[in-house]
Amino acid sequence: MHAPPRLRHAVLATLCAGLLAATGCARNAPDGGLGTEGTAGAGEILLQPAAAHGPDPFTASTVRRSGAAASATPSHRAPAPEGSGPHTLPGSTPGLYGGVRSVSSCDVARQIRLLAADPARQKAFARAAGVPAAEVAGFLRGLTPVVLRADTRVTDHGFRDGAATAFPAVLQGGTAVLVDGRGLPRVRCACGNPLGRLAGADGVRGPERGEAWTGYDPARTVVVAPAARALAELLVVDSAHGRWIARPTGDEGARDRAPAEPPPYAPETDITGPLPEVSPSPSARPKPETPAPEDCPPTGTTPPGEAVVAPREPGAATDCPVPSGEPTGGRPEPFPGIPTDEPTGTPADPDAPPEDLVPLMTDEPQTSIRLPWREDGGRPPGDGRGTVHG
Repeated sequence: MHAPPRLRHAVLATLCAGLLAATGCARNAPDGGLGTEGTAGAGEILLQPAAAHGPDPFTASTVRRSGAAASATPSHRAPAPEGSGPHTLPGSTPGLYGGVRSVSSCDVARQIRLLAADPARQKAFARAAGVPAAEVAGFLRGLTPVVLRADTRVTDHGFRDGAATAFPAVLQGGTAVLVDGRGLPRVRCACGNPLGRLAGADGVRGPERGEAWTGYDPARTVVVAPAARALAELLVVDSAHGRWIARPTGDEGARDRAPAEPPPYAPETDITGPLPEVSPSPSARPKPETPAPEDCPPTGTTPPGEAVVAPREPGAATDCPVPSGEPTGGRPEPFPGIPTDEPTGTPADPDAPPEDLVPLMTDEPQTSIRLPWREDGGRPPGDGRGTVHG
C-alpha cells in the first residue's frame, strides 16, 4: 500500500531535516559562499581545509590566490613520536607564516566593505575580536596578511542568529589569515571569521569532526602564542621562490624586503619539529683569537714610563702581538696635549727679530720671553730662564 504523495513528501522533509541537524550538511552562506550548518559540539575540534568556508561564515572569501601560494601540509613527514602533542610557538617564530613577496594573501579593503555593509555582522565581529564596533576598519588595516605554514589550532567563530559562535578548530597549513602585531592569527580570510587564541595545548584535545587532509597529524599541529613584545616585522617564507621575506607588520606586502640577518635555518625547515636556536648578532659574537707565530717573543706588560721593547730582529715575524703598554710604533709617544721638547722644524735663531717673541698674558706693558732652541733636548743653555726683553 502506497502512502499519498503529500504524506511521502512530509516524511522525506522530516528525514532530511534530521540528517541536516545530525551531520551538518552544507548550505548557502551570505554572498553565495558555502558553509557548514552547525558548529562543533562541546569538546569537538573542527578540521577546516584551507579553502573551506567553514560553519556560518561572517563574509564571503577575501583570499587573493596569487598571494596564497603556500603549499598545504606536507605528506612526506615522519610521524611524530607517540605521546607528543601540539607545539606552542611564539608568533615571532621565523617561518611560522608564508606568502609571496610584494603580494597580499588577503584583500583587506574588501573585508572592511563586506562587514560595513551589514552592521549586525560588524557588531558581532567586533565583539568576537575584542574591539569596538567603530574601530573594526582600523583594526583590520593594522593586521598583516600571511599564510599558515603548519596545521594550526585556534578558536574560530561563526555568525548565527545575529551573534558570534565560538568553537575550537584546526586550520590546514596553507590557510590565508590576518595576524596582529604579536603574530597571532586574528582573521580567517576564506570566511571573514574572527580568530582567537587557544588557552593552551591541553585545552584543544578532544574528538575531531570533519575530513582530515593528506598529511594531517594531530601531534604536529601548532598553537600560536603571542610574541614577548610587539613586532616591527615578520620573517616570512616566500613560498613562490623559497626565500626569506621581512614583512613589516600592518603592511600588505608593498614594503617587503630581504631580512638584514636571515634565520639560522633554511626556509623549507619544518617548523613543527625541533628548531635551532637563534644565534647572536655579528656584533655580539666574540672575535676569535689569532695564535701568534712561533718566533714571536713572549708577551708581557710594559708599564708606562719603562724602557720600550727593542725593535724586532730582521726577518722576525711582523704580526706578533704587541705587549700591553708598548707603543705600536716602536718608540714612545708624547702625552696627549703636552708639547714635546724635541725640535719639530727649523731651530729658532737666538738673535731672531722681535716678532719671534712670545707675549706674556699680563695686564702690564707687554713683556716677551724668548724660547731658545735646546740642542740636547733637555735644559736650555745658561740658567734655563731664557733672556727677558722689557
